[in-house]
Amino acid sequence: MVEVVVPALGESISEATIAKWYKLPGDIVNEGEVVAALETDKITLEVPANASGILQAILKKEGDVVIIGELIAKISEGAVKQEEVVAKPIVEVQSTLISKNAAPIAFPAATKLAKEAGIDIASIKGSGKGERVTKYDVASSLSDKVDLLDLPGNKQERVKMTKLRQTIAKRLKDSQNTAAILTTFNEVDMSYVMMLRKKYQEKFTERYGIKLGFMSFFVKAVVAALKEIPAVNAEIDNDYIVYKYHYDIGVAVGTDHGLVVPIVKNADLLSFSDIEKEIALLGKKAKDGKLSIADMSGGTFSITNGGIYGSMLSTPIINPPQSAILGMHNIVERPIVVGGEVVIRPIMYIALSYDHRIIDGKEAVTFLRRIKEMVEAPERILIDM
Repeated sequence: MVEVVVPALGESISEATIAKWYKLPGDIVNEGEVVAALETDKITLEVPANASGILQAILKKEGDVVIIGELIAKISEGAVKQEEVVAKPIVEVQSTLISKNAAPIAFPAATKLAKEAGIDIASIKGSGKGERVTKYDVASSLSDKVDLLDLPGNKQERVKMTKLRQTIAKRLKDSQNTAAILTTFNEVDMSYVMMLRKKYQEKFTERYGIKLGFMSFFVKAVVAALKEIPAVNAEIDNDYIVYKYHYDIGVAVGTDHGLVVPIVKNADLLSFSDIEKEIALLGKKAKDGKLSIADMSGGTFSITNGGIYGSMLSTPIINPPQSAILGMHNIVERPIVVGGEVVIRPIMYIALSYDHRIIDGKEAVTFLRRIKEMVEAPERILIDM
């Protein structure tokens, strides 16, 4: 019998939460195959099988908190034929876990309602986290179409926050409690960038194997502006201001588990295609839950793009210990005055939230204006103007 234990979780991380079991007792597993996912307060880690055989027992259920080195499963080692597995009984250690043929996991309120209504809960597909059956899933399956408003009790579910969500909540609140956050706004005419993308997109994709997006223009503009106004790339350390002359740009990515901010390292040394490739790689790793500690560490400034969700305007919250964050938004055709005439242009509103303790209003406004100037005329980036 081979033991599956919680692996090392990274520097300063001692515990994690069982986020998901990909295998159930009785399943065939191959060495190196992912059997479970662990969620820490920073990243999601995969737990591979350390031997080939049958997963005989799962000792911790989804949602349990575990520590490094703790036993979470057992594998019966050895080559196994599929027909042997069919005839082999499933072994479970905890009654709270289920086999593939058992009823689905359900919230207590859902179980109670299904029992009262005389419904087999195994026939209901769950819509809750981990496909858990909710009270609303049961209600919607009732043949007489029970009105949810008539259901007894409050219409709510109590779900424990994940470690990642707890950390996000704490860090964002700490940021508001600590920093003197102020936000300044500007608008960017995206006409020229959109023209460049349309003109060179096909050739760019053919040469580099990645599409030319808007983000690389903003990363390039941010790096140039940070070099001009170092306070925006600095942070407070007790009674000191730490000025940083490396440019590691965090790019916020929304995932099913919450917002994460992987870092594009040494962005000042990267080309447009390098930036696009790195952002695409980090975005995929984030959505797949495969970001490493190194991917998330060391950012000096962050960019968040609410425009992909249709956001018109926002006041982003600083990602501590950084001192500023740029918010991008959706592009909308708006009437503006150019040369005394009203014209329609694709406009993006941009926002800079900054820590007023070390960044003055003049510096913040100048920084945002430089972003606007360089995105509207990208040749400035090339000639360092």
